[in-house]
Amino acid sequence: MKYILQIHTGSWKDQPDEPERIVRKIEEVSSRIPVGKVIIGWSTDPLVYRKVGEYLHGSGTEMILWLPVFSETNKILETDEALDVFGKRIATPVEQVGESFTFGCFSSRHNTRKAEEIYEQYFRECGFDGVFLDRIRSQSFVAGVSGVLSCGCERCRKAFLQKGVDIDEVGKLYETKGDAFFDMASYPTNGRFRLKDEEAQRFFEAKEEIIADAVTELCLHFREKGLTVGLDLFAPAVSRFVGQNYAAITKQADFIKPMLYRRTDAPAGIGYEYELFGKAAPHALGYRRPAMDRAFLETQLDAVGQISCEKYPGIEINYDRELVRTDVDYITESLSAIHARGFEGAALCWNLMQAPDAHIDAVAGLERNPD
Repeated sequence: MKYILQIHTGSWKDQPDEPERIVRKIEEVSSRIPVGKVIIGWSTDPLVYRKVGEYLHGSGTEMILWLPVFSETNKILETDEALDVFGKRIATPVEQVGESFTFGCFSSRHNTRKAEEIYEQYFRECGFDGVFLDRIRSQSFVAGVSGVLSCGCERCRKAFLQKGVDIDEVGKLYETKGDAFFDMASYPTNGRFRLKDEEAQRFFEAKEEIIADAVTELCLHFREKGLTVGLDLFAPAVSRFVGQNYAAITKQADFIKPMLYRRTDAPAGIGYEYELFGKAAPHALGYRRPAMDRAFLETQLDAVGQISCEKYPGIEINYDRELVRTDVDYITESLSAIHARGFEGAALCWNLMQAPDAHIDAVAGLERNPD
């Protein structure tokens, strides 16, 4: 199978690593494992992409722009903010490595146009072969209940109403039921939960439909430009809360990178998001937090395997003592499970430049002896 390498060059105005250092790292890794794509972004410094792209294109490797959509864009362009179903601004307590995780409205055509404009203004002349759409979701339980009970701006109220959901009634329902709003009729590990309250259930289904509509439009826009389109997705187990229905959102995508992050104590980490749900709705019935073991990983791969576009499950290759405590055994366990599925490949996330040599050794060793 082939690998996608993911490289974070910092936020919009950050100074990225020297392009020569990035090229050396890619060259070193590519000499040991088969690399098909490199996702890189999203600093707006064009020099790094031109030099990295020159190397990648010379080696037959695609360079894909890492492009956030409903979060982070407000740092360089004016966007429509997201509100919760009570019409209030959503507090964002998380700030990590210059990323605020502040989310904009997902039904706003203005916001999706801004993502398109960012590509045209900063990246069109950099030689990218595709775009990798990140933050294509609502806020999560990172912002408590308000995060998932969003968006409730006037634009979204109309969009939800067209889907048969009255946002005012959803807000009243939560105020009446409290944690019982999230009582589960079923909560399978593939994330396709069923809430006991049908009105609450329909809210999450409608949110998935609205987000899928916006993402499909973005996919078509970039594909018409001849660009490959990839999607960054929450793991199936936690995707419904943030409005990501795999079957609906991937209809016009070329590939997906599900974030199967079992060791990440930060947004998109599976256990992290599960824990936040437990804290936000501690008395909800039917909730359980599975062990982040290989058996659980297999359930996530089962769900991912039902999607028809190319699949590159993402695992954390970098290490941080506080945020992402990975090790060689974890890398080997994760990749061996992906190998066994026969998917197109795997993505080494989320910043190759911070990956310990021992982790790269583990990947290379698995390539030599996949069994």
